[in-house]
Amino acid sequence: MKIKILFSLVYVFTCSLLAHGQELYTPRHIKQAYQKETRSLTGAPGANYWQNRGQYTIQITVDPKTKIVSGQQHIVYENNSPDALHDLVIHFANNVHKPTAARASDVNTDFLTSGLKLKSFKLNGQVYGIDSKEWTTANRVKLKQAIGARSTVTVDMEWEYPLSLSSDREGQIDPGTYYCAYAYPRIAVYDDYNGWDMLEHNGRQEFYHDFNDYQVEIRVPKNFVVWATGSFLNPEEVLQQDILQRFKKSLGTDQVIQVASLKEMQDQQVTKQQTWNSWKFKADHISDFCFALSNHYVWDASSVQLKTKRVSVQAAYLNGTKDFEQYVGWERYCIDWFSKHWPGVEYPFTTMTAVQGFADMEYPMMVNDSSVPDNFMDARQTVDHEIAHTYFPFYMGTNETRYAFMDEGWATALELLIGIEENGEEAAKQLFKEFRVQGWIQDPATEQDQPLISLSSQLSGKGYGNNAYIKSALSYLALKDYLGDELFKKALHHYMDNWNGKHPTPWDYFYSFNTGSGKNLNWFWNNWYFSNHYIDLKLAKVDQKKKGMTLTIENAGGFAIPFDVILNYADGQKEKVHFTPQVWEKNQSSIVLKLKTKGQVKEVVLDNDIFMDYTGDDNRVRL
Repeated sequence: MKIKILFSLVYVFTCSLLAHGQELYTPRHIKQAYQKETRSLTGAPGANYWQNRGQYTIQITVDPKTKIVSGQQHIVYENNSPDALHDLVIHFANNVHKPTAARASDVNTDFLTSGLKLKSFKLNGQVYGIDSKEWTTANRVKLKQAIGARSTVTVDMEWEYPLSLSSDREGQIDPGTYYCAYAYPRIAVYDDYNGWDMLEHNGRQEFYHDFNDYQVEIRVPKNFVVWATGSFLNPEEVLQQDILQRFKKSLGTDQVIQVASLKEMQDQQVTKQQTWNSWKFKADHISDFCFALSNHYVWDASSVQLKTKRVSVQAAYLNGTKDFEQYVGWERYCIDWFSKHWPGVEYPFTTMTAVQGFADMEYPMMVNDSSVPDNFMDARQTVDHEIAHTYFPFYMGTNETRYAFMDEGWATALELLIGIEENGEEAAKQLFKEFRVQGWIQDPATEQDQPLISLSSQLSGKGYGNNAYIKSALSYLALKDYLGDELFKKALHHYMDNWNGKHPTPWDYFYSFNTGSGKNLNWFWNNWYFSNHYIDLKLAKVDQKKKGMTLTIENAGGFAIPFDVILNYADGQKEKVHFTPQVWEKNQSSIVLKLKTKGQVKEVVLDNDIFMDYTGDDNRVRL
C-alpha cells in the first residue's frame, strides 16, 4: 500500500510539472505505452511493464581452414507480453555481408559472403521447412501455431555461415585471428511500443537486443585461444598447466601477467593438444555474446578489486604492439574509475577483454579496438570510450538502432570526464574539441542541424555521427553543468536504477531526470532534443558604468549552453564569471547580464570552453 501511495504522489508531482511547463512532443506509439501503463510519466517502468527474454544454449564450431562458422542452439523463449505472437522474427546481422544486403557504405569484395545457411528450425519440436537463401538481417517466420501471451516456447536451430575475409566489427583480423560478433541467429526484440523490431542492420547503425542468458561452447582447433563474453568455465580442460596457473593467478592480483607469450603460442605450449578444444563460457541477463580466437596473439591478464567483486581484465594482441602492451592497465583504471566516479555505478560484469582488431567497437565484456601505437592518448581515449559503453547500452538496454544518442552520447561524455583525470583538463578538452566538436560546429550543412530526437535509423553520414556522438554528449555535459555534480548524479542514478536491465526510450530518460532532479527540465529537453539548434553566442552590447557592467548576449544558434564571461581589466587583472545553462531558461534567444566590476574593463570575452562557437569572432568586445 505504501508503495502505491508513493507512486501516486510522484505521478501527481510529475503531471503537475508537465501541466505548468513546456510539453514534450511525444510520438503516438509512446503515448499508447503511457495509456497501457507499460511506461509512466515519472520516467519509471509502468505498472504493466514487461519484456521478453531467452535462455540460449549454443554450440559453435569455427574452422579456420574453411572459414566456416557452424552451430546449433536451443532457446527457451519467454513471451512475457500480453499479446499472442503469430510471427517470430529472427535477426542475423552477419547477413549484411550478402551481396544483396542494403548497406550504409561501400565495401570491398573480401567483405562479401553468401550469408547464413539455416539447416533446421524447430518450434516446440515442430519442424519448419525454411529456405534461408533470401533471408536478410531481419526475417519474419510465420508460425503454424501462435505463441500464447505470457507463455514459453523452445526454438532449435542449426546453421552455418562463412566468415568475412575483410574484418571490421567482425570477421578475419588476420589469417590466424578472427572476431566473431553477431555470430548466431537471435530472436528479435518484441517490445511494448514498436512490437517486433524489423529494422535491417546496414553496417553503420548499432543494435537493440533482449537481455538473455547464454551458455556457449566454442569448438576450435588446438593452439587457438578463445576469449569471450562471460565467465570462462573450463580453463582446466583447454589450457596447459603453466598457462592455466598464470591465468588463475591473474584472477586474484593487480599485477599484469603475461599469460601466454608469442613463443609459447608458436611452440604449441598454450592449449591442450587434442585435435579440437571446446571452450565454455556463461553470461546471464546480458544483451549479446561474442568471442574472438587466435593462434598467435599474446595474452595479458590481471584483475581489479571493486566493492563487491574482483573483475578479470584481459588483452589479446599482436606481439610488440606498443599501445596494447598498456591495455590491461588502462582497462583496470577504466573499470575502477567508472565504478567510483562517473557514472559512479559499479562495473556490473565479471570480465573485460580487449582484442586488437579494426573496429573500435564495444560488445558486452569485450572491445575490438584498432591500434594507435604512436599516440597513447588517442589509443587510451578509444578504450575509455568503448568500456564506457558497459553502462550505455549494456547496463541500460537502450535502443541503439533508433536512438543512438542514448548510448554513444553518454560514452562520449564519459570519455571526456575520465580523460580529464588521465591527461589533465587542458589536454583532454583540447583532444575532445579537435576530435569531437570541431568537425560538427564548423560544418553549416543542413544535415548537421537535425533535431537530436530524430530517429538514428533515418539519418546518414555526418548527420548521424554528430547527433549520436557530439551533440548528445554536449547535451549531457550541459545538463551536468546546469544541475551541478551532486544533483546531476542523483538524477542519473535515478534513471539508471529505473532502467537497468530494461529498455528505456528517450522519454523515459527525460522524465526520469525530471523526477530524479525534482525539476521540470522540459524547457531543456525541448531546447536540446526537439530543435534545429547549434552553438553560436554573440556579445551584442556592452554597457560599462563606474562599478558595473551590463551585457546583452544573443543566442543565435539556440542551444542552452554554459559559458564564462572573462573581464580583462585595464590594470592587467583578469576575472572569470561562470554562467550555467539556467540563464537561458526564461528566454533562449537573448539575455541581459548585470555584473559588478573591480575597475576599468578594456575587453569582454565570452568563452564557451568545449561548447565551441560557430562564429567565435563576435564573442569579444574591446572597450
